[in-house]
Amino acid sequence: MTVYSPNMLKTFDTCPKKYEFKYIQKISVPQKLTIFEKGKKIHALANYYLKNFDTEKMEKTLTTEELSVWNSLKSNEYFQKTYVNSEYNLSCKIDKFWIGGRLDAVVKDNKNYYILDYKTGTIPPNPENDYQTMIYLLCLSSFIKDYEQISFIYIDLKNNINHKIEYDKSTESYYINKLINVCTKIEQSKSFQCNKTSCKFCEYNKICSD
Repeated sequence: MTVYSPNMLKTFDTCPKKYEFKYIQKISVPQKLTIFEKGKKIHALANYYLKNFDTEKMEKTLTTEELSVWNSLKSNEYFQKTYVNSEYNLSCKIDKFWIGGRLDAVVKDNKNYYILDYKTGTIPPNPENDYQTMIYLLCLSSFIKDYEQISFIYIDLKNNINHKIEYDKSTESYYINKLINVCTKIEQSKSFQCNKTSCKFCEYNKICSD
C-alpha cells in the first residue's frame, strides 16, 4: 500500500521523472548533509523538550546560531501550549488513496488543536495550498473527532514569524479533490517524463537520459 506524502506529491509536480527515480525505482543519491544539519538538530531537540526530557546537555552542543534559533522556538507562543504528540506518523484515506506524513508536533489549548511545523529555512511560497498543509489538516481532522478548531502553524524560525492556516470545512472538498487528482495522475502514468526546467539543480541529472 502506497501512502502518498507531501514530498512525494511535490516531487511529482516538480518532475515526474524524478518521482520515478526516487519513489518507484528507489534510487538514492548522496547529498550534502550540512544544509540539513541545523534543522535536524532543532527537530530532535524540540521532540525531547516537548516530551519533558532534560535537554540541557543537548543544548550545550549547539552553535551560537543554532542556540539562537532554539531559544526563538522555545519562546514561541504555540510551542508553549499543551503537548499532544510529536514526531509521529499520521495517515488517512481519501477515496481509494492513502495520504499521510510525519508531523513535527501537535499541541492544544482546550479543544483547539495546532499542527506545528518548524522551518529553519523558508516556509512554502503558497502555504494555504501546499500539499503538507492539506494532508496534515485532513489527517488530523479525521483522527481527532472532538475539536472546535484545527490550525496549521508554520513557525518561520529564520524570521521569527508564525503563519497560521485554519482548517475550514468549506475548503475540505477542495483539498480532497486536489489530492485525489494528483494521486490519480501518478497511478495512471504509463511513463514519467522529465521536466527539463528543473534539471540544473536535480540530484538525478547525471543519470537521467530524457
